[in-house]
Amino acid sequence: MKYTFESRWATSPAEAKQMDTSALRAHFLMPQLFVPDQMSFTLSHFDRYITGGILPVAEALNLPNPPELRAEFFLQRRELGIINVGGPAQIIADGETFELAFKEALYIGQGTREVSFSSADPANPAKLYLNSAPAHHPYPSKKVTRNEAEVVELGSAATANHRVINKLLVNSVVQTCQLQMGMTELKTGSVWNTMPAHTHDRRMEVYFYFEVPDGQAICHFMGEPQETRHIWMQNEQAVISPNWSIHSGSGTSNYTFIWGMAGENLDYGDMDHCAITDLR
Repeated sequence: MKYTFESRWATSPAEAKQMDTSALRAHFLMPQLFVPDQMSFTLSHFDRYITGGILPVAEALNLPNPPELRAEFFLQRRELGIINVGGPAQIIADGETFELAFKEALYIGQGTREVSFSSADPANPAKLYLNSAPAHHPYPSKKVTRNEAEVVELGSAATANHRVINKLLVNSVVQTCQLQMGMTELKTGSVWNTMPAHTHDRRMEVYFYFEVPDGQAICHFMGEPQETRHIWMQNEQAVISPNWSIHSGSGTSNYTFIWGMAGENLDYGDMDHCAITDLR
C-alpha cells in the first residue's frame, strides 16, 4: 500500500478537559507524516480538513482516491495546498508540471483529476507537506515562491518571539475557496510562536513544526484560554487545533512551522485575541 488514511473525530472543549497526556496525543497529534515512498493522510472532522505528508524516493507517487472520501477522485470536491520542506520536487497536475524547491508552495484547484509527486534527486528527496479542504469552485493551480509571499515581521528579541510570517497560499496571493497556508520562521534566540495567543471560532487550524534541531523539542499549547493543555512535539510532527482552542508553542530552540487553516472565511485577521495575563 502506498498510502495510509486515518480519521479523527471532532472533540468538544468539555471532552478535552478530561483527557490525559496519551488521550490528547491520540486525538490531536500526527506523529509521523513522512515515510519513504509512501503518503500519509489524516482527516480531521473539524472542517473536514486533511493533513498529509508525501516522501517520494525511488518512484513517483500518485495522489490516491481513498474510499473514505466517497469521491470519483481526491480533488473532485477538494482543493490542495503543498509546501516542500525537503529536496527539489516535481509535481504534475493534469499534465501541467511544477518544479518545487525548498519552502516553495503550490496550490492545486478543485477538479484536478491526476496529481503525481516525485523527487529530482533520490539522495535528497522532497518532503511534501500538504493540507486539503472542501472546495466548491475550481481555481487555477499556482506555484508560489518565497519572493511572491506576503511577508510580515512581528515580535521582538526582548519577548523571545521575533519571527517572520510568510503568507504563501492566502487570498492576497492566490485564489482559494477556503484553504490558507503559510510559514513562520523564528529568529535565533526566539522560541515563542503566536504569542499573544488567539482563537478563531470561524476556522480550525493545523500546525506543522520542522527545522527543530536534533535533541530539541516544541511544547505546543492548546485548549480554551482559561483551560489550557500542552503537547510536547518533535521535528516534523503536526497537531490539530480546533476552532475553540488557542494554538501557540515554545521551543527549546528556534524553529520553523507551517500553519494551515480552513473554515468560514478568508480573513487572515479574523482572530479573538487572548491577553497573555488571562491565560490559565
